[in-house]
Amino acid sequence: MSVSFLLENKTLEERKTLTLIKLRGYKLIRREKQEDTINFIVKLPRGKKAVIWCMPNRKVVGVAIVRKLRKFMDAVEVEKGIIVANTRYTWASKREGRKYGIELIPKRIPSFNIFKHKLVPKHEILPPEKARDLLEKYHIKPYQLPRIKASDVAVIVIGAKPGDIIKITRKSPTAGKHVAYRFVAPG
Repeated sequence: MSVSFLLENKTLEERKTLTLIKLRGYKLIRREKQEDTINFIVKLPRGKKAVIWCMPNRKVVGVAIVRKLRKFMDAVEVEKGIIVANTRYTWASKREGRKYGIELIPKRIPSFNIFKHKLVPKHEILPPEKARDLLEKYHIKPYQLPRIKASDVAVIVIGAKPGDIIKITRKSPTAGKHVAYRFVAPG
């Protein structure tokens, strides 16, 4: 199913969800609309499955929603859950999300591809083997790299977690391209 085709005539939350699916390299398997939720079942790059709940008409996302998603994840046998809502998350829902491994996408995430802007360079998560090679090459520990916060929009959009190493590739007028590495720090 083509993600760009699905972007037409959608709510803000649906556009955010479909853009997130495209940028993270997920493959859309199924889209279902239930009462006040749109379920997206996606295939992750390493073959696992995830469910993304798009909640367009929510005033607040609380613990009950996170627990309901956890039960749904068990029912459809997926490893990862994501909630996309253009509202606030309660403190308790954030705690439950961390407990169950459910990612809560904040409302400040744009509904368009931020990497199409000329001032936003390409960001990608370094695979563990390449990260290990990089650290061995420079004889450093990951925390010795310059940091980028896990709350940075580009980091959230690509799905990086604290402890990951990000490769940032910029266009350079003198060098052609410039590669920088950042350690994803909590926050």
